[in-house]
Amino acid sequence: MEKSVHKKLNELQSTAISGNDISSSCLYVSALTVMYAGQFAWISLLVVAVVLFLFRKIYVEVVGALPLNGGAYNVLLNTSSKKVASVAAALTVLSYMATAVISASEAMHYLDHLVSVNVMLATVVVLAIFTLLTIMGISESAIVAVVIFITHLAALSLLLITGIVFVLGNGLDVFELNWSLPVKGGSLLTALFLGFSAAMLGISGFESSANFVEEQKHGVFPKTLRNMWAVVSFFNPVMALLVIFIIPVADVQEHSSALLAYLGSKTGGSWLATIISIDAVLVLCGAVLTSFVGVLGLVNRMTLDRILPNYFLKTNKKGSFYRIAIGFLILCVSVLLATKGDLASLAGVYTFSFLSVMALFGIGNLLLKIKRRKLPRPERAPVFNVLIAVSFVVLAFFGNILLNKSAFYTFLQYLIPALLVVGVMLNRTIIISALISGLEAFSRPFRKFFFRSNRYLRRLNRNIHSQEFVFFTKKDDVAIMNKVMQYVQNNETTKKFKVVNVFRAGDDNGDLKSDLRVLDRAYPEIDIEFVEIPGEFTPQLIDELSRHWNIPKNFMFIASPSDRFSYRVADLGGVRLIM
Repeated sequence: MEKSVHKKLNELQSTAISGNDISSSCLYVSALTVMYAGQFAWISLLVVAVVLFLFRKIYVEVVGALPLNGGAYNVLLNTSSKKVASVAAALTVLSYMATAVISASEAMHYLDHLVSVNVMLATVVVLAIFTLLTIMGISESAIVAVVIFITHLAALSLLLITGIVFVLGNGLDVFELNWSLPVKGGSLLTALFLGFSAAMLGISGFESSANFVEEQKHGVFPKTLRNMWAVVSFFNPVMALLVIFIIPVADVQEHSSALLAYLGSKTGGSWLATIISIDAVLVLCGAVLTSFVGVLGLVNRMTLDRILPNYFLKTNKKGSFYRIAIGFLILCVSVLLATKGDLASLAGVYTFSFLSVMALFGIGNLLLKIKRRKLPRPERAPVFNVLIAVSFVVLAFFGNILLNKSAFYTFLQYLIPALLVVGVMLNRTIIISALISGLEAFSRPFRKFFFRSNRYLRRLNRNIHSQEFVFFTKKDDVAIMNKVMQYVQNNETTKKFKVVNVFRAGDDNGDLKSDLRVLDRAYPEIDIEFVEIPGEFTPQLIDELSRHWNIPKNFMFIASPSDRFSYRVADLGGVRLIM
């Protein structure tokens, strides 16, 4: 069945989808940072901008080398093991889940200030609306994201202009009062550290663009990072500085739930406060869309890699993975109902899962440098910069533990069940085998029932093991081939493995055949078949073999190509790197 052709996203559309999440942060991060760093909050936010600048090159290097959906999961899958990559995936899904629920609920709280609504019911309606937009297709939902993004930047610019006019007309009395206050935490370093830890929430959403990179036009991804960095690096510190000039620090906590709306009422009056509140509703809803789009790309990739059931691969006429969107909606609504609308518990999930994903992406970049040195990439982040960036994220992680230990325990309560679900999927053949043994042990009293169950589980286990995998080799020596076999044995579930060599006239594969006979004896549980194909190794050949053998491309492997390789990894249609 022929797949629907997706219309690739341009720079503005891609930036808007991710940017709505990260740019909405100024609605709450300004108040948080001022509460912990006082009059020096803008400095903490500038430090965050520096950290984000370092992560720009980290993301560009990784996604440039491996331009596939999945973000941190994708890089760890190609540089470590499925188990490690699955941890990153679970953290990312948790982060998106918390982002969607918190953003939708906060948007409805802002709406409740304008018109009375049932916040719980309205939150469910918002989640359902964005589920439908996602099912309609990513291009259609991108139009909504662009409108929201442009409106938000316009509202922030209007607030900034009225704020400057207000300061010029009313003098610096409030600023001088705030600047003379004692330093929060007893020392400037403590104030800046705690403010920085809270301010790191202001860059949540930066990782989202990497989760749907395959939906973007060529060359768009680095531009989305640049644009998001520019927006958050300008507006977040400037808004915090504007608060210091206009609002006494003592009043910030009282108005923290809608600080920018209160700032608008001070600088422009009720009309501007209303505009900022409407903008908050729109952009926070846009952050919900970011979560859905990011989850769609990530879960689809996880399903293709057999971490999640193939049930989620079903598409509609527009080519959208509607089952993933509906499943994510059910998860979000169930969490909302379980917390009874109290989002304080979800804040911990949001904070620590997001910071963990950022740190894992940095670690994935280091592993890429070590294990995939020859893999072509458009840009390279210096190792020192990567270490500095990851160190800042780790500092923010521990800083948030100091700020709210109970939130960290809540994060663990959500993370452990998520890891258990992924663990079950990764070890399902072991579980099936254990069930078979258990059924055999207790089959006598219920022989007929257990016989049928036993037969079904054996057939299921046989079907899982029957999936063939392919490795394209360039006459690699026996040591490399042995590492390939170890990877397949440790990470995949199969009993059939094709080793393919695309040769030219005059090539001699005698040594390779001899090595494979040795490996065939060393791995008796895997049937190794050697296939020689004359010609050139091209994406077209991969397409032809995938159709002829009925083997998906993500079950085909190659070793890391050199700089002389004629094609990009993305041109190979999802073929994985395992060496």
